[in-house]
Amino acid sequence: MTAFSPLAIGPHIVQPPVVLAPMAGITNAPFRTLCREYSGGKGLFVSEMITTRALVERNEKTMQLIRFDETEKPRSIQLYGVDPVTVGKAVRMIVDEDLADHIDLNFGCPVPKVTRKGGGSALPYKRPLLRAILNEAVGNAGDLPVTMKMRKGIDDDHITYLDAGRIAVEEGVTAIALHGRTAAQHYGGTADWDAIARLKEHVPEIPVLGNGDIWSADDALRMMRETGCDGVVVGRGCLGRPWLFADLVAGFEGTAAYAEPGLRQVADAMVRHARLLGEWLGDEARGVIDFRKHVAWYLKGFSVGSEMRKKLAVTSSLDDLRAQLDELDLDQPWPVGADGPRGRTSGNNRVVLPDGWLKDPYDCAGVSEDAELDTSGG
Repeated sequence: MTAFSPLAIGPHIVQPPVVLAPMAGITNAPFRTLCREYSGGKGLFVSEMITTRALVERNEKTMQLIRFDETEKPRSIQLYGVDPVTVGKAVRMIVDEDLADHIDLNFGCPVPKVTRKGGGSALPYKRPLLRAILNEAVGNAGDLPVTMKMRKGIDDDHITYLDAGRIAVEEGVTAIALHGRTAAQHYGGTADWDAIARLKEHVPEIPVLGNGDIWSADDALRMMRETGCDGVVVGRGCLGRPWLFADLVAGFEGTAAYAEPGLRQVADAMVRHARLLGEWLGDEARGVIDFRKHVAWYLKGFSVGSEMRKKLAVTSSLDDLRAQLDELDLDQPWPVGADGPRGRTSGNNRVVLPDGWLKDPYDCAGVSEDAELDTSGG
């Protein structure tokens, strides 16, 4: 087995070098707790995307999203913003109020409500704007490490990741994560791991993390070997499968076989996930309703009839969820093939951009604080 070096994110040593990717509506405190428990506390677990404007304005939902469990160390917040001044204020607020130990900046989100404002994966095309945001973030972060996550570019005709990587190094960013897809690809097709290798060669001064198509611990190890990257970022592969982080620890440490829970263990994890959501939201019914989106991911590959899936999709109490699950054949073993792709796979999308965005990568006129989103989590 190849030995991989620990990942250093500023003063924080991440071993094994595994990071939970921020995912809207998914990587809240309850899900991070589950993943962290399975990993034995090893790895780095990042919050949902937090909008800088909403943070500065102390939006109620945003303030809840940045609440960390007392056992979360280090506390990692991912910020989204398009206005350098607002980003700087948000970072300064995090530092002054001790809200986190690590700040990650989102330049990878491909969803239209973000890119139409010039944010997420659209933003690195505007090189001066990217530099200004990174300058404000790093300049206001004090001793907190600032990292960034990005995609290859907007589409195959507008590739930005090498320029963005160089700008990041020059502005003092601690590490870069690259999702090997363009914004136009969304989550379709195959992630370009060669791009991760090229970025690592281009910015040898700082750690580069790879993201895209990591469905198993073996995938993570293979990405590290093939690209030379310093760590991996896992997103959709852990949907309905928080024990993937146990597999990742086992894979990197070479200590144990991978987890293959039967349906009984999966059902117990489902109920625990729903309970944690209810405790976090302060309302059991809200927690179970929020959990519904996870049901299909947890049950992927198991023999569960369509009628039962419909029933599980309308549960609104822990007792009801437990009772419905107990009607299943809980002795089913882990299904063959359930480790594969999950989540959205659409590709070849038209990227929604501000008018005239692609005319000049150095013209940043028209981008202001008015372009900031005012809600977090997506």
